[in-house]
Amino acid sequence: MMLLIILFIFLLLFLLQKYENKRSPAKESSHGASLLPQSDNPYSLTSSSSSCQVKHQVFLSFRGEDTRLNFTSHLLKALKDTGLNVFFDEEKLEKGEQLSPALSQGIAASNLSILVLSKDYASSKSCLAELSAIMDRKHTQGHIVLPIFYHVDPSHVRNIGGSFTTSFEEHESKRLVDEVKGWKAVFAEVGKLKGWHIGGGKFDRPETEYIEDIVKYVIKKLMSSKSGHVYEELVGIDYQKDAILRLIEQERYRVIGLWGMGGIGKTTLADVVHKEMSPKFKSHCFLQNVSEKIKNQGKESLRNDLLSILLNEKDIHIDTPLIGYPYRERLNNKKVLLVLDDVSHQDQITIMGVRHFGDGSKIIVTSRDRKVLENGEADQIYEVKNLNEIDSLQLFSTCAFKQLNPNADFRDLSIKFVEYTQYNPLALKVLGSQLYKRSREYWESEMVKLKEYSQPEISNILKRSFDGLDEQEKNIFLDIAIFFKGELKENVENILSSCYNGAKSSIRNLVDKCLLDITSLPISLRDMLEIRSRFLMKKAEEIASFPYRDALDNRRSSFLDKNPQCISMHDMLERMGKDIVRQESRVPGMRSRLWNSNEVKQVLRHNKGTEWIEGIKLDMSQIDKLQLCSSIFKNMFNLKYIHFYFPPFIGKQRNKKLHADQVGDVSLPDELRLLCWEYYPFRSLSSSFDPKNLVVLKLPYGDMEQLWNEDNHQDLINLRKIVLSNCKNLRKIPNLLGAVNLEILCFNGCNSLVELPGFSDLASLKTLQLHGCYNLTKFPELPNDVSFLDLAETGIEEVPDSIEHIAGLETLLLAKSKINNVSCNISKLECLRYLDFSHCLVAEFPEILRRPELERAEGATYAFSLSLDFPLPDWRKVPVVHVPPKILKFKSLEYLKMDHCESLKLLSELPPYLRYLDAHGCKSLEKVSFTDRNQDQYELYSFYGKDEFFMIFSDCFSLNQVSIKNIEANAMQKIESLVKKWRCKYDYGPKSLFCCFPGSEISASKFEYQGMNSSLKLKITPNEFSGSRVLSFAICLVVDLTHCHKYNTDLRGICEYQLTAFDGCYEKFECEWGYKLDFELHRKYMGDHVLILFSDKLIKKDDDYVEASFEFYIKKCYYKSDAEVDDIKVKKCGVHVYYVAENYKGPINPYTMQM
Repeated sequence: MMLLIILFIFLLLFLLQKYENKRSPAKESSHGASLLPQSDNPYSLTSSSSSCQVKHQVFLSFRGEDTRLNFTSHLLKALKDTGLNVFFDEEKLEKGEQLSPALSQGIAASNLSILVLSKDYASSKSCLAELSAIMDRKHTQGHIVLPIFYHVDPSHVRNIGGSFTTSFEEHESKRLVDEVKGWKAVFAEVGKLKGWHIGGGKFDRPETEYIEDIVKYVIKKLMSSKSGHVYEELVGIDYQKDAILRLIEQERYRVIGLWGMGGIGKTTLADVVHKEMSPKFKSHCFLQNVSEKIKNQGKESLRNDLLSILLNEKDIHIDTPLIGYPYRERLNNKKVLLVLDDVSHQDQITIMGVRHFGDGSKIIVTSRDRKVLENGEADQIYEVKNLNEIDSLQLFSTCAFKQLNPNADFRDLSIKFVEYTQYNPLALKVLGSQLYKRSREYWESEMVKLKEYSQPEISNILKRSFDGLDEQEKNIFLDIAIFFKGELKENVENILSSCYNGAKSSIRNLVDKCLLDITSLPISLRDMLEIRSRFLMKKAEEIASFPYRDALDNRRSSFLDKNPQCISMHDMLERMGKDIVRQESRVPGMRSRLWNSNEVKQVLRHNKGTEWIEGIKLDMSQIDKLQLCSSIFKNMFNLKYIHFYFPPFIGKQRNKKLHADQVGDVSLPDELRLLCWEYYPFRSLSSSFDPKNLVVLKLPYGDMEQLWNEDNHQDLINLRKIVLSNCKNLRKIPNLLGAVNLEILCFNGCNSLVELPGFSDLASLKTLQLHGCYNLTKFPELPNDVSFLDLAETGIEEVPDSIEHIAGLETLLLAKSKINNVSCNISKLECLRYLDFSHCLVAEFPEILRRPELERAEGATYAFSLSLDFPLPDWRKVPVVHVPPKILKFKSLEYLKMDHCESLKLLSELPPYLRYLDAHGCKSLEKVSFTDRNQDQYELYSFYGKDEFFMIFSDCFSLNQVSIKNIEANAMQKIESLVKKWRCKYDYGPKSLFCCFPGSEISASKFEYQGMNSSLKLKITPNEFSGSRVLSFAICLVVDLTHCHKYNTDLRGICEYQLTAFDGCYEKFECEWGYKLDFELHRKYMGDHVLILFSDKLIKKDDDYVEASFEFYIKKCYYKSDAEVDDIKVKKCGVHVYYVAENYKGPINPYTMQM
């Protein structure tokens, strides 16, 4: 008996083992390999909950008696032949009133449902039960539903007509009314979905062609769908995957590089592309962690493994760097798809023998170092981007909550964690997994910790890039992480070049290795001009707390630079750098760099500084008062950077935190390159300080009376920038003859300054700022190459004849100055581009506006801008009735500001692509017209890399209807040009338009879709192009702006819109227009105004959309907070849709657009 029991147990174990082997996936053939573990995929969303796992790709619902033996069986076979897992009820018999558990589970465990709606479908209770469950999933989880109208009219489904009328009448006679009413509702709803209509007539296509189309579409939707079951999906990579696939499809690109920082998803993208493309190649392989594998086993050994896979031959041993002829010949006959993941040196590419692969082969290489890809002969390098905000929150939620959206109680914290990661996929996954099933208290504690310390798992991955740097690159990286993140690239290069030989090339290397990023300065020219206007309205003491103060200083210094650039880095890299410095020593005074306010305070208070310290950065808002001694820097003789500052948003809390009541000055180390000390508490720099190494000197709001004693000759050979703004006690500037490299001088707000030394010998000087120095009465002596001169709010009364010698002058600001006489020699300044006489009592326009060069300015390659706004008390003294025609004929004119010119009646023949026009409050303005509308002219002009248009005619109530139509037409012309430039020239820079004028009606000819109040729905016209297309939306609103003056904040128009596809899937988007309605504090608005709006965020690729819905509202924004405005409502709204073929490159007109 015991023997029988033992045999039975062995038999049972054998059968279980056989069953498990049958269930396990077959091993990949030797012709292809994928060596990527699922857990290493930063986008991969795996779950331990098997109950939630998707088991079927497709659920097939059909009426067995109608189609089981014909159409449905053929469709089922075609779906299965492509490898899709299809759930269907094989018996398809009536099983009573309730849906069977198997069918319920099949629907719940499928990504997509196909409904074969035949003539007797509605007569089946089980079919209707299936349909109800399927549509319920669609409503709650966005389940994809694809109907096939098989030999039935879709309108009969929508309207319960034809044979379906009889079917439902029979149900009503036998079942509860409410139940049948529910069936009818979902059945009619399915009739409204887009699908396939197979009529079966003699002129219809063969069913095989329909089936082929259906299978292709199903595969496409499954590849891109985001269903409710997220555990084995990839979030947010579709558009990047598609971009890489498009590169692969181009014959000229053989080697394609994927470049990006650690954790950004290079490996994930390469893996997804490899899996999708590998069936098209005879041989394929994914080699993961190439650098690490080569380090562990050697280059030749790894190459031998690769050749064994590609050639389907075991035990290949090639010990030489070159591959022998027989193997080269065999490789040459192979069309290979190879992914080399995480390559750190170009040799790791060439050693693999990729040059010997056959025609049509594709090699994808991922690396953090762009130079490796360039030297590795990559034909095209694709920069992998971070996720967007929506996808980031989705990915984080799937790890933190195992669902697509965060729990309501954790939504606020979830958003903070997503923002912390700056949308890096690896960080999102690591932090989300770490927070899974944790309490809110734990979440809050972790957020506090992360603000100071990096997450170890993330930091270790990022640190691999740092470990590969040479010593100088490491030091430069740490300097930037702690002292120079977000600063102008040129300034940083100047400072670091004084410390390290070849600093510029090291910075370039750090960019190539994804440790630094070079970005455009985030503040635009228009923003800068608006900020300037706000400065004019503020008192001097308020400017100290003005939040845009630093941005304005930076923007002014590069005012005429078309591409001002900043050095930035990912926040996680910054924290990693700070962790590296902390690990240098447990004692702060023994570290190379200090930035923590408490640690800096302790070192300074107890005089614990050492020679190890190379830089100190102190946020003075974070400390109490600290008494300084004269020797605080005595032992820090290697100190290169001092940066004591207040953050820009600190407001009235600013006061002197570092005191020196009993100290005459403080000894400064001679190695200093950067001395930035707000509210500097001493009367001058130390007499013992030798500034020979100093590059930047910034002492704003200080007690400075003079820089140094003029008797002391100073070596200023390296000095490039001096900023002493708002030093109220500064009376004199020393002779700066030795500063041959000095480029920027800023003395804004130094109202005790009475005279200036001669600056004519400062050959490198480019910028001089004297804004608010109202005791200065004499025009400064300047070198020829000065390009930016700000004399606003000074006591200077005359622009002298000598102005002609400043030949390089491009910007001259004289707003609110005492200027009453301008030399006609100003007309000789051929480089002058921006001239501001606003709020000045100049009796007539300067001679520059009548110079003959303006007549032939059409071909000018630069732009000329003019500000003519007059304050309300002064416009009557200088009544402007019209603008001189020669100004408006200047085709490069970009900026024209004429608000509150209440006598102005005519603006004729305006340049059609004027970027900024402000005519607010021109109450007498009647006529506005524009010159020719040749769109090709628009191609010639670029506004500092941005295409932003502002046309402000608010409170211009005298405008006639012809002028209103001219303004509308010009706005629409500009929008069409923006769409063309975005699509046809592959120019994806920021694009927007804001146009405002009085009115209460929306043009029906220009905005074909209109609605009352703030919401609107419209139907998308079917695609009639042969290929894909792009949708673009122009918006028109009617808004009552009467109450705008109550809000001393920025008001922004918000558009939230949703695009819905025929299968019911939808995407939501948002865009806003940030025109500052409080641009002037005295500005008020009366009554209804029409707003015409556009943004590049309203341009979307058409993904089979059938409907668009819009919601509009106004909100107020004050720095980082915002709220919806209750008493400024949208009264009417309108939308115009542009349909543009994606590959179209010609002019936009009705023949190439569906209107």
